[in-house]
Amino acid sequence: MGAPVGFPDAVQLVAAYLREQLAERGDPVPVVSRVPSPRPAQFVRVERVGGTQLDRITDRPRLDIACWAPDEGAAADLVQVVRALVHAIPGWRGAAAYDVVEMGGPNLSPDPESGVPRYLFAVEVALRGRTLAP
Repeated sequence: MGAPVGFPDAVQLVAAYLREQLAERGDPVPVVSRVPSPRPAQFVRVERVGGTQLDRITDRPRLDIACWAPDEGAAADLVQVVRALVHAIPGWRGAAAYDVVEMGGPNLSPDPESGVPRYLFAVEVALRGRTLAP
């Protein structure tokens, strides 16, 4: 039996990465894990919806990523940037995330409560665990 292994919080990791990358691009879009109230005109939500631990040191969480914007064109533009950034995460800050597999590409799914344009896509992100401190 080996030492216990823990994994980073996938939502926190991906949200922090997206916040940083969007800000560096001059697009400081809020990236959240829950829909804020009141809702900003444009934002990104990252939510873990499952996934599996592949082996003792690899977790592969499934993340749904949603991009809201005031109109369909802006939402489509935002999802394309966010999607590209998510696929570029391997190796960021020590390579906790080392692989991304798209499970569902961008699709228009307006917010059911407000009708605001929203694009969704889903990925699985392979995360490397670390031995827990005693």
